[in-house]
Amino acid sequence: MRVVLIHAFPLDERMWEPQLEALATHDVSTPNLYDLGGNSVDGWAERILEQEDGELAVVGASVGGYVGLAMARRAPERVLGLLLAGARAGADPPERRAARDEAIRTLREEGIEAWAPSAPAPPPSERTVDELVRTVEALRDRPDSTEVVRRFAGPLWIAVGENDPFLPVDEARALVASAPNGRLELFEGAGHFTNMEQPERFNRLLGEFLSEV
Repeated sequence: MRVVLIHAFPLDERMWEPQLEALATHDVSTPNLYDLGGNSVDGWAERILEQEDGELAVVGASVGGYVGLAMARRAPERVLGLLLAGARAGADPPERRAARDEAIRTLREEGIEAWAPSAPAPPPSERTVDELVRTVEALRDRPDSTEVVRRFAGPLWIAVGENDPFLPVDEARALVASAPNGRLELFEGAGHFTNMEQPERFNRLLGEFLSEV
């Protein structure tokens, strides 16, 4: 079984460096979504499934979690477990889609400097406008994955920061309750990037998750 770590936005695969030592005995893959081309969660899921062989345990942060859900939708027999960090199941509501459109406009017309999300290193300046726009489009247009959660038979665990600005704890709790084999892990004092903010605790959770899978 291969462990696939899928990064958040606007970060890249380097966000998983705090986990690599803990996964030294596992077969690990850390795809870079920007290198896969396209601008859709489903397209990225398809590309990763084409690149990876056999059974998979998928760990996804934010947009990486959406890609993981799309992989489970497309190949439930291959995705044995999902650990989602700061990822919700629902599609963007109209107001959130409008905010994504505004972000795309800002990026195209004013550049990266005018678009400044709160995120740890690596800084968004390492990404091109095209890469950022394509990812925002993928976030905006992602499908609803509520049924994927309800039908997923393997472990489906959610790590959520107490202060995550994008995934409220109550929403994460309800999502876990809808999964046949769900578990919620609340990271007190953390925000959106739990694996980077509290790596030791995240690594313990990751070990437990892989043992369960």
